[in-house]
Amino acid sequence: MTQESLFDPVPEQPKQQAVPALDLGSLGKVVQECRKCRLAETRNSVVFGEGNPKARVFVIGEAPGADEDAQGRPFVGRSGQLLDKILLAIGFERSDVYIGNIIKCRPPQNRNPLGDEIECCKPWLMQQLEIIKPNIILLLGRVAANTILENTLSMSAMRGKLIRWNGFDCFVTYHPAALLRNPNWKRLCWEDVQLLRAHYDKVCPNS
Repeated sequence: MTQESLFDPVPEQPKQQAVPALDLGSLGKVVQECRKCRLAETRNSVVFGEGNPKARVFVIGEAPGADEDAQGRPFVGRSGQLLDKILLAIGFERSDVYIGNIIKCRPPQNRNPLGDEIECCKPWLMQQLEIIKPNIILLLGRVAANTILENTLSMSAMRGKLIRWNGFDCFVTYHPAALLRNPNWKRLCWEDVQLLRAHYDKVCPNS
């Protein structure tokens, strides 16, 4: 190499295209086409989730039911109406939070989701959490709580306290559908969501 060649202009390298961060809208379109498990064969709708894309509280249930499968929206049946009342009781409109489920498609006859169905669908939920970045997660029911917290504990062992998981502050309470079947649990649920609200006021004082 000659001294002159050291000062030759460096050939311009082709610029790499920046990969845009996936937003909820883009992710939702991908999920609508998902056929990773058997539930794609029996669903009417993919129930992606809805709410405030900048929510400080992410509410996670188990799976869509018949009403949700028909409308493509989470928690719109009787349990959804009760969830709305629970949220209002601690000062949240439905539009203040984000609401989703562990799995996006209804299991036949509302059976519990199977392990392989959860494994197929859980990455979508993890991406939703990554995009929204909530401060607090409210887990409704044992299936949702065991799946997210990766344990096999009972409801009584998980509810009534703050649980830290992957940088999120989590609270566990009964699924609204369970409260409709067992009204005596409503008092315990009220204790749980009051605990969540007090923590929310501490960590999100200006929200």
